[in-house]
Amino acid sequence: MPKPRLNLMSIRPSHIHGDGLFAALPIAEGTLLGCYEGPVVEDDGPHVLWVWNDADQQIGIDGQNDLRFVNHSLRPNVEFMGAELVALRDIEPGEELYHHYGDDWVAEA
Repeated sequence: MPKPRLNLMSIRPSHIHGDGLFAALPIAEGTLLGCYEGPVVEDDGPHVLWVWNDADQQIGIDGQNDLRFVNHSLRPNVEFMGAELVALRDIEPGEELYHHYGDDWVAEA
């Protein structure tokens, strides 16, 4: 699995919530930023990402790497495709990386 491209991202305080993940350098649309890594869990938690595995089962990954700092927005610029994080558009240095957590989330960036 690819490791997060740490040279492209940095953790800083976010106006959305706590810390966020920000572009440190220009990121081109389609760039694979890395894979959400951590133990597989059955219970939800603050950094649990729910994905479908190869057996069509939903599993929770309790994020332990920097990708756990991606905050929610209804206007995402990155997307988790399974456990892999990909840029949806060109992202400028200093922009916070946002993923749409799902329709149950009401916070807006």
